[in-house]
Amino acid sequence: MSTALATAPLRRPTAPGTTARPAAPVAPPRIEIAPVREQRRARPRAVYAGVVVGGLGALMLGQLFLSIALSDGAYTIDSLQATQKEQARQVQQLTEDLGRLSSPQNLAENAEALGMVQNANPVWLRMSDGAVIGTPAPAQGAGVLSGTGSQVANHLLTGLPLVTQIPAQSATSGQPAGTSAAAQLPLQGPLAAPTTR
Repeated sequence: MSTALATAPLRRPTAPGTTARPAAPVAPPRIEIAPVREQRRARPRAVYAGVVVGGLGALMLGQLFLSIALSDGAYTIDSLQATQKEQARQVQQLTEDLGRLSSPQNLAENAEALGMVQNANPVWLRMSDGAVIGTPAPAQGAGVLSGTGSQVANHLLTGLPLVTQIPAQSATSGQPAGTSAAAQLPLQGPLAAPTTR
């Protein structure tokens, strides 16, 4: 048997005297594959895609802010290291100035400017019994630097003012440079010697 007869549309018989109306065109049926329940669950949804894209965007923004913070920290470290180098230079300069001011030649020049003289006749005091060893004699008026023929001149001290050449008004204390609380009290009696055993 052939299938041609089975698929031919059947015509209804029409009544006599009526004309047959042409049949309306029939649209072919649409065929779709219906997904099963597991396929419907496995489909990606727009919400999930939005969450993933939003999460990636948040990660990228976090990384950007982190790199900005790290670069700002690097600039801060660089400026602090530059400040540390400058302060190390200042410490070195002040250490050199202190060494220059505490040199024996500078101390001798300042002592002579204040009226001190070198004693060529030393005398010792024995503290255990208070005995004087040697013959005390007043120091001569020759200054410490009068016999500087054997000393090498210190060129670092050129231009350095002596104690007597410093301005009379001290900048830090607000009182004249030679006055202090200890200088205002007169010495009464001999100096106290410590007892030693």
